[in-house]
Amino acid sequence: MLKPAVLALDQGTTSSRAIVFGREGLPLATSQIEFEQIYPRPGDVEHDPEAIWNTQLQTAREAITRANVPKISAIGITNQRETTVLWDRITGKPVANAIVWQSRVSAYVCERLKAEGHEALFRRKTGLVMDAYFSGTKIAHLLATVDGLRARAEKGDILFGTVDSFLIWRLTGGRVHVTDVSNASRTLLMDLATLEWDDELLKIMGVPRAMLPKIVDSSGIVGETDEAIFGSRIPIAGIAGDQQAATFGQCCFKPGDTKNTYGTGCFLLMNTGPTPKASANGLLTTVAWRVGGRTTYGLEGSVFIAGAVVQWLRDSLQIIATSGEVETLAGSVPDSGGVYMVPAFVGLGAPYWDSDARGAIFGLTRGTTRAHLARAAVDSIAYQSRDVIEAMRKDSGLSLETIRVDGGATRNGALLQFQADILGARVLRPVVAETTALGAAYLAGLATGVWADQDDIEKLWALDRTFTPSMDSAQRESLYAGWTDAVSRTRSR
Repeated sequence: MLKPAVLALDQGTTSSRAIVFGREGLPLATSQIEFEQIYPRPGDVEHDPEAIWNTQLQTAREAITRANVPKISAIGITNQRETTVLWDRITGKPVANAIVWQSRVSAYVCERLKAEGHEALFRRKTGLVMDAYFSGTKIAHLLATVDGLRARAEKGDILFGTVDSFLIWRLTGGRVHVTDVSNASRTLLMDLATLEWDDELLKIMGVPRAMLPKIVDSSGIVGETDEAIFGSRIPIAGIAGDQQAATFGQCCFKPGDTKNTYGTGCFLLMNTGPTPKASANGLLTTVAWRVGGRTTYGLEGSVFIAGAVVQWLRDSLQIIATSGEVETLAGSVPDSGGVYMVPAFVGLGAPYWDSDARGAIFGLTRGTTRAHLARAAVDSIAYQSRDVIEAMRKDSGLSLETIRVDGGATRNGALLQFQADILGARVLRPVVAETTALGAAYLAGLATGVWADQDDIEKLWALDRTFTPSMDSAQRESLYAGWTDAVSRTRSR
C-alpha cells in the first residue's frame, strides 16, 4: 500500500515555497525561491504575478522530484492573503502588477470611504478596519487607475483573485476560479454572517461582482491540476490564507488557542470558535477556516514589519550580509543599550492602524554600535507582538499564558526568550516550524482521506522547546514603557 504524500504550496511575500509532507506530518522534501520586491514609490509595494507563478511552479516541481514518492495524493495552497491580482479571463495574463498587502497605495480610497461615512458599516459586516491593507481597496485603486479596466471588469472580462485564486486558475488551466472563506474574509467585501460577497459593500467599493471568485470551504476538492503541469492530474483540496493555515497547522482547534507566526510580518491569531467576536481594541475579526461546512472564527492582530526589518538591515543598511547573521550580531551585546527601533516602514498595523506613521530609531548615543541596532531590530518584533497580545487579552478576557509560535524567525532562540520575557508568558516552539505549509497540507489531506479528522491531526503536533519567562516584572514593564513611548513618537495622530 502506497504511503500518502501531500504537496503544500506556500506562496509568501518574499519567496515561494513548496513542501511535500508525509502521513506523519513531517516534511519529505522542500524547495524555496525568493523573488523580486517592487517599490514604485515610498509606501507602495508590488509583485510581478508571473514571478509568483514561475517561482511557485518551479518549487513545486523540485519538491515533488526531491520527495521521490510514487504519488501526490493532494495539493494544499496557502498564500500571502490580501495581495491583489487582476488578470484577463481569456488569456490568463495579469493586467497590472500585484498590489502587495503591505502597500499603502490605496490609502486614499480608505480616506474617501471614511469621509462618506461608510467605515462603521464595513467594520460591522466584515470584522475589518477600513485600511489599505485589505484587497477591496486595492481592486478599487486598479479599476480607477488602469485605462479601460473598469469597463472590461463590468463585462466579466477581468478576474480578481488573491494569490490562491490566481494559482488555482493557472494550475487548472483556467477552469476553476475560487477562493476559500479565510481569504475572502480579508477583502472588505464578504459578510461574516452570510460568508458570501455582499452586494451593498460591492456597490460602495465599486467592485463588479463578475470579477469575483466563488467562495468555497477551506478543505474540499475544488478541481484538478492540468495534466501538462505535473504529468498527472492532482486534486487541489485545501486552501487557506497563510495565517489561518498556520493556526490550523499549529492544531489551535479549541477556542482560546493562540499562535504567533514570525514571517515578513508578525501575525497573532486566536481561535474564537463558531461565532465571530467583535474587537474593541484594534484587532480584526476573521474567518479561521471552514471544514465540512462548519466555520471557525478568529481574532487577529497583524504586525506589518517583523522579519522584514532584518531584510532591511541586510539590504538597505547592509550591516549584515545574510539574514542569518542577525542572531549572532544581536547576541553579541547584552541588550539594545537603550535603543528602540520602531519599524513603521509602511505605517503601523494592529492595534494602532496608523497608515501615516513612519519608522524611527530612538536612544542613539555615541556608544551605539551596529550590534545595538541589530538587537533593537530583533527586539522590535517581540515588542510589537506584545502590543497585539495586550489587545487580545483585553478582547478575550483571557490571560494568554501560553503562545504557540512558528515561522522562520523562530529559529532565533534569543528572540523567543525575549518574547517570553516581555510577554510574561510561555512560548512553545513545535518540531515543525513551517506550520503554514503544514496547515495547507492538513486541509488538503482531510479532504482526500490522508487524515481522518482533526483529532487524527492533533496527535501529530510535537513540542521542540518551551521558552519560559525569566525577567522580573519591574524590568519587563520598564522596557515595555520605553517601547510604547517610542511608538507614540512615530504616530501621525
